[in-house]
Amino acid sequence: MFSSSTLLYPLSLFLSLSLLFLLSPHILLSSSRNNLLSTADELDDLSLFHRAALSSSNTRRLISLSHTPPPPPKIAFLFLTNSDLTFLPLWETFFQGHEHLYNAYIHADPSSTISPLLSSSSSINAKLIPSKKTARASPSLISAERRLIARAILDDPNNLYFALVSQHCVPLHSFPYIHNHLSNSHRSFVEILSDEPFLPNRYNARGFDALMPEIPYQDFRVGSQFFVLAKRHALIVIQERKLWRKFRLPCVDAESCYPEEHYFPTLLSLEDPQGCSPFTLTRVNWTGSVDGHPHTYGASEVSPQLIRMLRRSNSSLDYFFARKFSPESLQPLMEIADDVIFRD
Repeated sequence: MFSSSTLLYPLSLFLSLSLLFLLSPHILLSSSRNNLLSTADELDDLSLFHRAALSSSNTRRLISLSHTPPPPPKIAFLFLTNSDLTFLPLWETFFQGHEHLYNAYIHADPSSTISPLLSSSSSINAKLIPSKKTARASPSLISAERRLIARAILDDPNNLYFALVSQHCVPLHSFPYIHNHLSNSHRSFVEILSDEPFLPNRYNARGFDALMPEIPYQDFRVGSQFFVLAKRHALIVIQERKLWRKFRLPCVDAESCYPEEHYFPTLLSLEDPQGCSPFTLTRVNWTGSVDGHPHTYGASEVSPQLIRMLRRSNSSLDYFFARKFSPESLQPLMEIADDVIFRD
């Protein structure tokens, strides 16, 4: 007869191998995502953030000594993309005539071919910033967004609002409508949610209590990836270090790991909840989402009624932007741009 100890070793080995087989995809995925953030890239980013914060401090000092009225605020549009900007013609129409009130910055994945946006045929004065590899549901997206913000702060001291958009975003209002509302609000617009049913899984995505002690569960927040930040909050984002050390950790639950949707809501909820409007200005339709991607509007769905529906929100402001739209929807969007989209 076999003793219990004789059976214990093969059983333990079997269970260990089974557990390794089940977890290995998550371990490998987390490892590959985390490896996107090299030490050299981190040091490069820290240097950039330091220069941007110092530049802003010097600018504030000069303004305080000046007796001339400050220039009008500019909006920095931060395009985060992994492909060409299909909707460039629509954005050109949106920006036309307002060159003194905006700047555009593009963080494109190194594998993309974004050069047409910067050609002489484009009326958008866009700047392609040095970019690094990014991956969906990865802390590399937080790095890219912080990098965009820092570059915009360094580039123009009059950038007072920072609007993050993607290659699939389209404007829902005219430029003057958006600029007037932002310059009169003096607030940031970042979705901050604390009562979602998936909150526990998101909190423990890196392991049980891995965010402790810096981020207790009651302080953890989630929200949309897309935001509009006032400059005072943009500076908080690029100077923050403590929370970043936690949110850059690799995840063991890849299905619940969306750092870019957690870091900004949590940070700003902790730093200045009263200074933020806790909703996003980018409309996304999650009905019938597939593999974590929202509904994509096709050409046949584009209509004046769709634009007016997408604008409506439960907050005091309409939505400013919407996503996702398919490349084929550009032509019908252009056909209603002047009479509907840019007529508020």
